[in-house]
Amino acid sequence: MSKTSLPIGKLPPALLARLLADIKINDKRVVVGPGSGLDCAVIEMDDRLLVLKSDPITFASDTIGWYAVQVNANDIATSGAKPRWFLATCLFPPGTSESDITMIARQLTTACSALGISLVGGHTEITHGIDHPIINGTMIGETTREHLITPRGAMPGDLILLTKGIPIEAIALLAREFPEKLSQAIGVKKLKEAADYLTSPGISILRDARIACDAGIVNAMHDPTEGGLAGALWELAEASGRRLIIETQKVFISSLASEVCSLFQLDPLACLASGSLLLTVPASDAGTIAQALSTDGIRCDIIGHVKEGKPGVTALEYGKRRSLPRPERDEIGKLF
Repeated sequence: MSKTSLPIGKLPPALLARLLADIKINDKRVVVGPGSGLDCAVIEMDDRLLVLKSDPITFASDTIGWYAVQVNANDIATSGAKPRWFLATCLFPPGTSESDITMIARQLTTACSALGISLVGGHTEITHGIDHPIINGTMIGETTREHLITPRGAMPGDLILLTKGIPIEAIALLAREFPEKLSQAIGVKKLKEAADYLTSPGISILRDARIACDAGIVNAMHDPTEGGLAGALWELAEASGRRLIIETQKVFISSLASEVCSLFQLDPLACLASGSLLLTVPASDAGTIAQALSTDGIRCDIIGHVKEGKPGVTALEYGKRRSLPRPERDEIGKLF
């Protein structure tokens, strides 16, 4: 077993696969357990399904409480479920003030209230070994078997849709973590616009998922987070056992996002991308779903298709084919 230190970010895919292979599930009520590309666990409870997700916020953020609710709710939404209950474990470094804790607690309660979610528990403490707050959230949602959607559902012939464009989360984070560098390079006005990407176009995909599911048949959904769109496509390909063909020139990257990524020498396809929803839908429903999203003010682009074949991602760039590399870590990790 290697003693080499691992980089910041998600575990290398091969290591994660080995760890997941050792997990055995003996409870027949577990509909979906751990697996590559499977962000949520699903447990059968009589006529309902409980959908569970746990995700931490580990970087410093002035909106960390609000952030924790959004990213956990997003994954519940990709399962076709409605987020209902939230638990938050909040860890604070020595020197944290009562007002700091109160501010984050209010962010949690406000964010939950806005989404109709009940904050039902968790844990809070001051602890050594950290230099900024860390929140680990657990979101629980519910749905029925009829409405359950998982990344395993992508079918050959499906078209691949992407909402809003990329990388929304990365641009907001960079603006908030490196304001001086960005303000000097792009100006104060653009800096504010980048920081506001959290809410406009926004990192929540609850509306995106609801509108898409109401408008037509959705076979699979995935939330591009760490590793960006490229990482999410690989996870979706592995979960479904399909080959994904992506026309990279059809992936929307705003001029501001392109400018910020270029400044930090980051590949936008592999940067934190919460706020975008990745869907696979039957070709017959793609136009209707894209139009429904567009009508509600949510950009939606058809960026590729699903086919049979060895799981993986092929990029088409103006007619030229290449394998789209799987990110070993998120591009943002280079900066931390």
